[in-house]
Amino acid sequence: MSIWYAPFTIERLNSTFDVGLSAHLGMVFTAAGDDWLAGTMPVDNRTHQPMGLLHGGASLALAETLGSVAANLCVDYRAFRCLGQEINANHLRSVSSGVVTGTARPVHLGRRSHVWQVEIRDPSAQLVCLSRMTLAVVDSR
Repeated sequence: MSIWYAPFTIERLNSTFDVGLSAHLGMVFTAAGDDWLAGTMPVDNRTHQPMGLLHGGASLALAETLGSVAANLCVDYRAFRCLGQEINANHLRSVSSGVVTGTARPVHLGRRSHVWQVEIRDPSAQLVCLSRMTLAVVDSR
């Protein structure tokens, strides 16, 4: 059974969210299932730290983007917004090039809060970063 409030397409997500930090870092939504949303981000000069490795902040930006968009797809956007309150991450493996893929899945979908987990993997499917975020579900104004 799908957790999404309304149907959506990956093409629509990419055209809607092709602005700001996600666009600057080259993030792209790539796939979705009944209870998950995935996207990619290149590991290049935009996302490197000074030693030439994927910056932890870039990983968090990907996790926050996937988790926030996914959470907002679960609520009636005319009445509610999901806003990030807390995010944490464990950086488990370094990556210097290629593309990383993040997959967001819900841990808790409550009336007033959501918790999402995002796994970020390298091109060989090795776990690079494990992130968890909490979002407040607030009334739209």
